Amino acid sequence: MKAQPFMFNRQTFYGVTLFILGMIGFSSCQQQKPLPIFGQREVINGDTLYHTIAPFQFVDQDSAIITNETFRDKIYVADFFFTTCRTICPIMKTQMLRVYEATKGDDEVLILSHTIDPEYDTVALLHHFADRLGVESRKWHFVTGVKDSIYKIAQTSYFATAMEDKSEPDGFIHSGAFLLIDKQQRIRGKYDGTKEEEVNRLIVDLARLKQSYAR
Repeated sequence: MKAQPFMFNRQTFYGVTLFILGMIGFSSCQQQKPLPIFGQREVINGDTLYHTIAPFQFVDQDSAIITNETFRDKIYVADFFFTTCRTICPIMKTQMLRVYEATKGDDEVLILSHTIDPEYDTVALLHHFADRLGVESRKWHFVTGVKDSIYKIAQTSYFATAMEDKSEPDGFIHSGAFLLIDKQQRIRGKYDGTKEEEVNRLIVDLARLKQSYAR
């Protein structure tokens, strides 16, 4: 029997938001090295070609088609989850809510969460899930699609683990990684979405990445 989708009471993040704003302000005053670019690279005729996210097409909680074009000229944070996960997903979504709150008024930053259980996590269920979190769909897309396509893009584009595993308590195995993606759809950071200090670092790196486009 499937577990019920995990739910939790959304808490106010006033203290956390103040901390984040302070960290971002501190970061803006520092001369720092550019964020790394993950993946293999190739030099062709003097030009360096970097690993980028492969073309994709999924459906979000509002039945909207979500593709790479949705994130044109956007920075976004990606992860992989499923609504009935009872292990790391509740922690991940609590931490991703911090990212959401920190960037809520910033149209330049989006969030993309892929279900790894598309057979159960229907569009309607994802819509209900997002409503319970109290988040806006224009900002945070919860997507479903063909299972093999989700697993492939997780493993080959985002370098994240996502697969079925009947030996696991909930029948799936996936990493708790949050991936920071730049406007060229390159991976610029990988963070443990179950650890507050890692998500603090992600939020600061988001600000650094934004600043790099303002120069």
